[in-house]
Amino acid sequence: MQTKPEAALFVTCLADLMRPEVGFASASLIEAAGFDVVVPRGQSCCGQPNYNSGDRRAARSMARRTIELLEPYEYVVVPSGSCAAMIKVHYPLLFDEADALFGKAQALAGKTEELTVFLERHGYTPDAAPAAVRVAYHDSCSGLRELGIRHQPRALLKRSPSLELLELAEPEVCCGFGGTFCVKYPDISGRMAENKTADIAATGAGIVAMGDVGCLLNIEGKLRREGRDIRACHVAELLAGMLERPDGR
Repeated sequence: MQTKPEAALFVTCLADLMRPEVGFASASLIEAAGFDVVVPRGQSCCGQPNYNSGDRRAARSMARRTIELLEPYEYVVVPSGSCAAMIKVHYPLLFDEADALFGKAQALAGKTEELTVFLERHGYTPDAAPAAVRVAYHDSCSGLRELGIRHQPRALLKRSPSLELLELAEPEVCCGFGGTFCVKYPDISGRMAENKTADIAATGAGIVAMGDVGCLLNIEGKLRREGRDIRACHVAELLAGMLERPDGR
């Protein structure tokens, strides 16, 4: 009996704690792409907040844990551009070449993919949503700038005949989240979020989708506070049909 290839899902701590639906939706999509999904027990933060704050010692400790946890798997999928970039780009920089973990960090970086990159590469085609939906897409900074993720989520959304993809006027401008940036500089962050929601509203979309839970929480909160009738979601929730109502209302 032929078995499916196995893919490990690294859920990310933000999705686990704040939006677990993203993890379930991601698992559903990876399965639909023809893989058995494994969610290794003992996952924790990838160490990105520590790394970005200059605490390389704690970041190395978290990286070591994640490397050992994911080492047995051939494919590792992450529903976050920023966490995937931490593993793919920054983990190898945390260890000296003489350290045994350097080679393991490189190996993990080579087999780790952000969710939409993984789905696009394996030819996943979403089912048609039961209702026509107008969707805008927000690019996360890490996914766009560190991993070059731009066409993959758009290609997936365009494959669904029920979705109409609308482009923002400034899709590559940050939403103001930026990890600890929104805590350190709340006034600047708030203004950036205000500009982003205005850009989203101008498209006429009923839903704005994105690939990072950090951006999602930031934009969703701003939309709610402004009283805008626009639904924010992770692209995995939309593709997997896991929104309560597909038209976002």
